[in-house]
Amino acid sequence: MLNFDELWDYNHPEETERKFISLLKQAEDSRNIGYLAELLTQIARSQGLQAKYELAHDTLDRAESLLNKDLNVARIRYFLERGRVFNSSSKPMDALPLFLKAWEMGIQSGEEDYAVDAAHMLGIAEATPEKRMEWNLKALECAEKNPKASRWLGSLYNNIGWAKVENGNLEEALELFKRALEFRIAQGNSNSVFIAKWCIAKVLRLLGQVDDSLTILMELLAETEQTIEPDGYVFEEIAECLLLLNRSEEAQPYFSLCYDRFILDHFLTTKHPERIIRIKELAGR
Repeated sequence: MLNFDELWDYNHPEETERKFISLLKQAEDSRNIGYLAELLTQIARSQGLQAKYELAHDTLDRAESLLNKDLNVARIRYFLERGRVFNSSSKPMDALPLFLKAWEMGIQSGEEDYAVDAAHMLGIAEATPEKRMEWNLKALECAEKNPKASRWLGSLYNNIGWAKVENGNLEEALELFKRALEFRIAQGNSNSVFIAKWCIAKVLRLLGQVDDSLTILMELLAETEQTIEPDGYVFEEIAECLLLLNRSEEAQPYFSLCYDRFILDHFLTTKHPERIIRIKELAGR
């Protein structure tokens, strides 16, 4: 049977959903209930990433109906994805017990990769910075001790770094983002390397090292012009740097380019409307 996890493209969940659905008939015919249940959890995840939450829950209901005590991995993945859908749809309190079940089952059954996934989600969904940090550190400890969970290290350095930013520990955050960059370079994932560089640039700006930040950002801008779609977050950071350097006229077109992209982002317009309004004003729109 095809390893469907290799088909994931988190930047294009709609395409991933189509690929997964195309495998459903074969999975059903195989009578491999565990495989089918796991595939359904990932279809649900792709639907959740598109904000199709009701449909994702329906898909997870079908996966749940297949589960039995022998399908340990499928059960863990079911708890993970049900939790993710709740969390993405602004219901973190419903998500927390599901992530906790996935963590406990993963540790007990030696499925450390999924356990770390669950802990890192608890590090996102928990209500307080202290609890989020506690879970991120648990996840990091587990990932560092277990080679099959080591793929999470880059994400964990990143998540803990942002927790440090939230607490005002910018120097510590910078070091974590640098560790994340080293890990991403070793992984060879260009998109993850790009994000890691952006994180470093943002923290440098917050530390007042604006020229250094702008140098990295302009390199990222050149990269997007050649290899990927324009990135609104890069435009935003460039504009913020120029604003700090008292170059507001130069900043304005970057704010405008940022606005054109952010206004299409449902999450940003819903969760951070004040940010969109500010960018629009600074863009002169």
